[in-house]
Formats: sequence, structure tokens, C-alpha cells
Amino acid sequence: MLAQRILYRPASSEDSPVPRTTASASYAADWGILLLRLTFGLFMAGHGAQKLFGIFGGHGLSATGKGFAALGYHPGKLFAALCGLSEFLGGLGLAVGLLTPLAAAAVIGVMITAVATVTGAHGLWETHGGVEYSVAITVTALAIAAIGPGRLTLDRFFRWGTGGWGEAALALGLGGVSAAIVLSL
Repeated sequence: MLAQRILYRPASSEDSPVPRTTASASYAADWGILLLRLTFGLFMAGHGAQKLFGIFGGHGLSATGKGFAALGYHPGKLFAALCGLSEFLGGLGLAVGLLTPLAAAAVIGVMITAVATVTGAHGLWETHGGVEYSVAITVTALAIAAIGPGRLTLDRFFRWGTGGWGEAALALGLGGVSAAIVLSL
């Protein structure tokens, strides 16, 4: 019965900040945001796992730490671990919809730092090493925080599970502050 309520109950105005006109539109929107969260979140978690564990073709923490040291972050291994954990845990949080604004903030912070230290000097397009990819990731994480993770989420039972301006501001603000701290060290 609970699964039926979660999966098939049409959204009402109390469930979502955006009123839905039909049950099928609500159903599609919930599954659509789940698809977005799973794809985006698991890719981000995999990216973090490359840094942390050297899987999925990654270099692992020691080699990634050397790369961070070459960028001026000392100790490089510590900053590589912080970046990898932010991507890994932020990605998993977005995938399952747990603490969504904080998960989005972790991803946003990493991407702001990447733009400031690596991609910003190379222009817009990824083909030249530019900011395109980092900006797309940042905007996707921010949009998930603003829209909310949907009803098919672990955040469903919490106030922040509906998304909104406050959740988006929290994600962007915490991500920006964390990036500013890292960039100032």
C-alpha cells in the first residue's frame, strides 16, 4: 500500500510547489527527476571514485594528489581527498535524494573551484579545456536543489524535500563559501 501511495499517488498542491494538472504528468515528473538524479549523481560519484579509489579508469588518491600539488594545493593528497569525497558523497546524495541541498552544495563547490583554478583560463568550450562542462554540472546540481528531488527520494519526508528558493540559495551559498575557503588556502 505504501509503495502504491509513493509511486502512483497524484501530486497535490501540498506535495509540490508546482501544481500538477493530471496524475500522469505528476507520475512522469517524479520518474523524470529520478532519472536525472540517478544519472547525474552516479556519474558524479564515479568521478569522485576515480580520484579516491582509482577505479573506473581513475588514477587514485596518490596520483591525483600529485596533480593537486602541481596546481598549488598543499598537501595535494588532502585536497584530492576533499575533492574526491565531495564528488563521491555529493553524487551519491543526489542519486538517492538524501540531504539534496547539501549534496548539491558539495558538487557546486568543487565545480566553482575547478573553474577558478583549471578551466577558467581556457575559455568556454570543453574542446579547448574550457568551463562548459563545469558550468553544466554546477547548473544541474543547482537545478535539482531548486526543483527538489521529487517524491521518489529519501528526502521525501523532510521539509527540504520539496526544493525551492531557500534550498537553491543554501546549495549555491554553501558551495560558493566552500570554494572560497579552498581557493584562499
